[in-house]
Amino acid sequence: MSKSSYTPEFRAKIAQEYLNGNCSRKDLSKKYNIPESTIRDWINVYKTHGINAFINTNENKQYTKDFKIQCVEAVLKGESSVLDVVSQYQISSSHMLREWISLYNANRELKDYIPKREVYMADARRKTTIEERKEIVDYCINHNRDYKGTASIYNVSYSQVYSWVKKYDVQGDDGLTDRRGRHKTDEEVNELERLRRENIRLKRQLQEKDMLNELLKKVQELERM
Repeated sequence: MSKSSYTPEFRAKIAQEYLNGNCSRKDLSKKYNIPESTIRDWINVYKTHGINAFINTNENKQYTKDFKIQCVEAVLKGESSVLDVVSQYQISSSHMLREWISLYNANRELKDYIPKREVYMADARRKTTIEERKEIVDYCINHNRDYKGTASIYNVSYSQVYSWVKKYDVQGDDGLTDRRGRHKTDEEVNELERLRRENIRLKRQLQEKDMLNELLKKVQELERM
């Protein structure tokens, strides 16, 4: 299978243009000289999986015989539409699924497709320090934003590099800080969240007050005895 000439970020850009309401599929097809059906597929999977829908493409994913049959039968039995199956299982295009259906209907064998591993694979992800992320972003930007090449050199995933560079573009070094698990202060959350937190604090205070009153009662009872 030939590799797509369109980069993941380009396909994401096209899909986002449509979702932002900037252009219709027909306008995008004319603007970029790409078949409208292809753009429709990109938009459909992008809505569900984001840019990862284009990172995990057919040259990087494996399609087993059983998987192909499962997808084909889901369509033929009326359980899902072609577009729904393509979106759910991140198949590279509706055209590919329709080819499987044609082969299946013609009693032709559907064979396994298992490609070589690449940096696009999700399990290439690894934990990094902020210093590493800064170095990786700096290298990527200074090498024409070669996300795949950078991921290969630093042994991280394509999606990690892409995400870090995009965050750096918007927030600078602050965008590279790993905020997972960090509890936001009251000043960093919206009004609704602040009210929710205040409600929890008041309930906790009332519970503590009730516990204290119970304790005082028990002490008084012991003193009377």
